[in-house]
Amino acid sequence: MMTIEQMLADWLPLAFVGLMGLSILIYVVLDGFDLGVGILSPLVNEGERDIMIGSIGPFWDANETWLVLAVGLLLVAFPAAHGTILTALYLPTLLLLIGLILRGVAFEFRAKAPSARKRTWDMTFFAGSAMSALAQGYMLGVYVIGLDQSLSGFAFGLLTGVCLAAAYAFIGATWLLAKTEGVLQLAAAQWARRLILPMALGMVAISIASPLASDEIFAKWFRLPEALYLAPIPLMAGGLFVLLFLLVRDMPFTGDRLRWAPFGITAAIFILGFVGLAYSFFPYIVPGQLTIWQAAASRDALLIILYGAVFVLPIILGYTVFAYRVFGGKATVLRYE
Repeated sequence: MMTIEQMLADWLPLAFVGLMGLSILIYVVLDGFDLGVGILSPLVNEGERDIMIGSIGPFWDANETWLVLAVGLLLVAFPAAHGTILTALYLPTLLLLIGLILRGVAFEFRAKAPSARKRTWDMTFFAGSAMSALAQGYMLGVYVIGLDQSLSGFAFGLLTGVCLAAAYAFIGATWLLAKTEGVLQLAAAQWARRLILPMALGMVAISIASPLASDEIFAKWFRLPEALYLAPIPLMAGGLFVLLFLLVRDMPFTGDRLRWAPFGITAAIFILGFVGLAYSFFPYIVPGQLTIWQAAASRDALLIILYGAVFVLPIILGYTVFAYRVFGGKATVLRYE
């Protein structure tokens, strides 16, 4: 019979990898759309750009909290994995941090800058958003193929970087479909129609590369009867892509009907992709090298961290829900009085 200590040693790492995964998933959806808005921002005039940035003004800073939480959990709950992953991905991690800093500074300064300098900060905001998205996509691609640092790994990382940036721009366009009106809403629909194919390409590339990079992952997905049980994941994702294409093809609808549907469907696609990746790599946290139990901190340390997470997580969730409810209407120009 298992002792309490043995049970804790088994389920605590699972609990923390679940919390970390949840934080990453929420970050990808929430900060994904505001990074996407930043990537799309040079495509419009100054007045429309002000509305685009106003649409994310109340949310963008809080959205990044989920990235801080995910990285913090990786550091304190899985220190061995934190060292291995960030050592292998040191340069893209640095570029990600620089991009986020540029973006944050530009967001605040553009609202106060004189007209002659506002364009400079607008381009800085775009550059920070694009750099952050490309760095995240590169890190995802290299992670999926087992932290491969070869030329082929670099090339695949670049491919996933571009595709993730396109996916962020797409979900940003669906956000603008729901939050804006008139000419800007029509432009958002057009951007969504152009970006859906690159987003789909990125998901297909990752779906193909993951099993090819590991015999174990290949067996998980294509061995019977597991393949039959897992078939609904790619089938649902494919069906949602078709539905998404049909929606954005004809949007916006009269009376602003279904304005949130593309955003919700895109979030569902992201969730399915995340579930697929989680299944592929479990129980490894460093692909092919460290399981979650091997990388986990001590039982006592995890218990202390759990108490803090149980206190902090509801506060973050509560604030997020509150902010999205309060600022749930159509976007206006963001002003600092």
